[in-house]
Amino acid sequence: MSTTASADGMLAAIERSGYYPGIVADAVSSAVGSEQVVSYFVHHDAHFDPGMEVRRHMTVLALTPTRLVYSHTDEYPADENIPNSRPQAETSTEAIRCSRISTVALTRVIPDPSSYQRGVTMPSEIVLTIGWNSLRHMELEPAHCGDENCEADHGYSGTITADDLALRISAPADGEEAVRQVLDFASALAAATAHPDR
Repeated sequence: MSTTASADGMLAAIERSGYYPGIVADAVSSAVGSEQVVSYFVHHDAHFDPGMEVRRHMTVLALTPTRLVYSHTDEYPADENIPNSRPQAETSTEAIRCSRISTVALTRVIPDPSSYQRGVTMPSEIVLTIGWNSLRHMELEPAHCGDENCEADHGYSGTITADDLALRISAPADGEEAVRQVLDFASALAAATAHPDR
């Protein structure tokens, strides 16, 4: 893709989402800078918080020849306990050198696998996980020796996993085109991270 077409396509997708497009576009454009946008993926999602309010959020992934730009925007409703409180949006953006990306994992859910046709059947769901060792998630639990009557302190055991980005896209919720787009983005990212000199 040409620089103009890719950047324009990404900005048009942000605009179509209707989710604070000016805020999101400014944050992503600032992080991308003058670099070419090789591939991108825009994901607008909503969920219900415990008070049953709809909370929307937006994730934008932009791949340049040297970096992955990851931008996430959340909205927060006005606080009823504070007079004159207004809704807020919070945007965080991170630019990661392709050489720092350690993991690009793709999980595909295939409906009716016995009728799968290579290159034709689309997954019904995709989970894209990208790790660059910025965040770690630790799960600990008390260690046991196996003796039910033992009361000694055996310390803790646990697992540490990379927790940088996991993005779930499903055809029923996001549409088949979104699944296709995230597959294309994952392929471009995998190709970009295959070259350790970048």
